[in-house]
Amino acid sequence: MGCCCSSCCGDNSQDRLYAPLLAESEREAVSVLLRYLENRGEEDFFSSGPLRALTTLVYSSNVDLQRSAALAFAEITEKDVQAVNEETLSPILLLLQSPDFEVQRAASAALGNLAVNNDNKILIVEMGGLEPLIKQMQSPNVEVQCNAVGCITNLATHDDNKVKIARSGALVPLTKLAKSKDERVQRNATGALLNMTHSDENRQELVNAGAIPVLVALLQSEDADVQYYCTTALSNIAVDAMNRKILAETEPKLISCLVQLMNTSKVKVQCQAALALRNMASDEKCQLEIVQAGGLLPLLRLLQSDVPQLILSSVACIRNISIHADNEAPIIEAGFLKPLVALLKKHDSTNANATTPVMTSATEEEIQCHAISTLRNLAASSERNKKAIVEAGAVDKCISLVLTAPSSVQSEMTACIAVLALSDELKSYLLSINIINILIPLTNSPNPEVQGNSGAAIGNLSSKVGNYGGFVKAWEAPEGGISGYLKRFLTSNDLIFEHIAAWTLLQFMEGGDKTLISLIQSTSDIVVAVQALSVREVSTEQPENGDLIEMEDAEAESEIIALAVRVLKLIDENR
Repeated sequence: MGCCCSSCCGDNSQDRLYAPLLAESEREAVSVLLRYLENRGEEDFFSSGPLRALTTLVYSSNVDLQRSAALAFAEITEKDVQAVNEETLSPILLLLQSPDFEVQRAASAALGNLAVNNDNKILIVEMGGLEPLIKQMQSPNVEVQCNAVGCITNLATHDDNKVKIARSGALVPLTKLAKSKDERVQRNATGALLNMTHSDENRQELVNAGAIPVLVALLQSEDADVQYYCTTALSNIAVDAMNRKILAETEPKLISCLVQLMNTSKVKVQCQAALALRNMASDEKCQLEIVQAGGLLPLLRLLQSDVPQLILSSVACIRNISIHADNEAPIIEAGFLKPLVALLKKHDSTNANATTPVMTSATEEEIQCHAISTLRNLAASSERNKKAIVEAGAVDKCISLVLTAPSSVQSEMTACIAVLALSDELKSYLLSINIINILIPLTNSPNPEVQGNSGAAIGNLSSKVGNYGGFVKAWEAPEGGISGYLKRFLTSNDLIFEHIAAWTLLQFMEGGDKTLISLIQSTSDIVVAVQALSVREVSTEQPENGDLIEMEDAEAESEIIALAVRVLKLIDENR
């Protein structure tokens, strides 16, 4: 990521190798080096005489020879990057400590070139390279600053170095240099700050170093790379709840800036702006602020793009925004429903042209999950919204896809259907399109969430539906039918599943459909399972240390027992 300023190796003239007074060893070293530069393809610089010759010049007291050595190191490492040993790095690290700016900038350029290699990144830090680089970052010379920061940027891409850099004192000067008027220094510094945002500890160190206001201010930079680095860094910082609180309280312009960046011409910046808003929208206040700042229309545009990462970032963001009940109506009114439903379909890669990015199956799965979860959120609190979602084709799309979808998508789809099935106005319609025949096989899914959501959807459909004909037809089929699902859940030893099945049975019995009641009464496995639940003993002992989970489990068992008793009573009364 880091780049070294081009001027650091601007003078490669061999004339610089000549000095009026040279020691014999220096004269011999110059001769060896000149032969190498003229025939560099014939021998390996890092394992033969040229390296030793250059090292001789490094230890010279002649500053011109030191400059020539540093420039040679920079030129050679720019063209030939490989894993090196201490013999190569030691003279470069020594040159870093020179008081001469030309030596410093060329040496840091050489070190930055070598720091592209992962093995070298580790060795440079282990050999103490951070301390002189930090000093050079504070140099009054812009070229020296640029190369030193570029090297730090490269070193910070290795996970083993991140904590060491954070603890080295580098973050404060990096943050200061991010405000540099030189765009190269600024670009390298913001890139380095970004590389430091991939762990909780380092993010906190960055916040403590005062990076947040600097990163936010640079969102308005005219440099697309700086915008990208700062947006991505802020997105990573916003992963942590405490940092989101700091951002919300201290940076009132952040949300509007990120919304504006979704309208930029650079795809990578648009994507990271949407992701940063997604992370900020983990908090309720920001969910509202994004809508108030005009974020819906840019998100809708990105969601309908043909770039997979833009689609993913925008749909992930709208999913979080849709959690807030006050945002449901604005999202629907902005026209999101049909585009969200469209995202549920399988992506046809055969129609993609050479310029269209290919959507991977993993990305497609994630997009589908976010899209259907958003629809579920929008359906949560309004009969009107539920109806609009059905009219947009969401249920039809789920029916056509859910049985063959990945389990994560199945879980979200069945959860959405369960929410829609709460609507008294939609139950008859859902039953008329035989959605029960889709849900029943899913109650036997290997995924417990899919099982539970499917059972809950059937239970919601069974409440006050009026016409129970669909349940009667599906009593034994498909795949064991309603009766098979009830048996499995009643005998599952899972409190949630037992509760769903007992509650569903109670709805059937209270519904009064004689045929359905007769089927329940004649299915001995179901009756026996309900009887077993009705006589279950609940521990009366107080859980140790007031364990909340154990207390909740005891309450759930009591509810299941009560439901089972009521079901048995109705079974007896209807004989």
